[in-house]
Amino acid sequence: MKVTNAGENKYTFDFGSNPETIVLDGTDQPGQFGTTLAVSTEGPKSWRVIRKIGGRTAINAIWELSADGSTLTDHFGAVQTDGSIKRTDYLYKRTAGSAGFAGTWENTTGPTAFELQIEPYESDGLSIINVSQKTTKSLKFNGKDYPVQGGNLPSGYVSSGHRVNAHTLELADKIGGKPLNTQQAEISDDQKTLTMTVKPQGQGRARIYVFERE
Repeated sequence: MKVTNAGENKYTFDFGSNPETIVLDGTDQPGQFGTTLAVSTEGPKSWRVIRKIGGRTAINAIWELSADGSTLTDHFGAVQTDGSIKRTDYLYKRTAGSAGFAGTWENTTGPTAFELQIEPYESDGLSIINVSQKTTKSLKFNGKDYPVQGGNLPSGYVSSGHRVNAHTLELADKIGGKPLNTQQAEISDDQKTLTMTVKPQGQGRARIYVFERE
């Protein structure tokens, strides 16, 4: 991610798509994909970051800089629809910038295990369920957009897909008509391993996830 000082207590936040420029005063301000973003100073090296979807808090996080400013810890809290909070700590190292939160930050957090469930959808489609994020993609592989279901998703979140061959699928996610990412899912010849390569829009580095069949 990239944080840029835009002057007059404004900062631009670039999480990989649709940069957002807001005043650092803790108020809800228009953000990407119809969400709001609020950032406030909690201390000399601490910010609180809150994102809301449809007026409901979806993310409540604390960012903390190390004493020398070389690393940033994101105490990330994903607020579930039942009010519970799933917490994860992400560690970023500075790759550009010299002081404060402004700079370019690379996520150095190790891989996080999560579970996918894949089930038949109607006669020729699939439902792909991310158990951790509580999201479901139910779609047919005809290139058409299908709404993604989940409590923490902005409106207009859709997914489409097509079959490359008997072992490979390609998916594309969009929010409000704007591309979010593409995904390639490939199952091994022995049917025991699923490899998913995710390419966020506007980012050169892909994310690779490997799943083992239970």
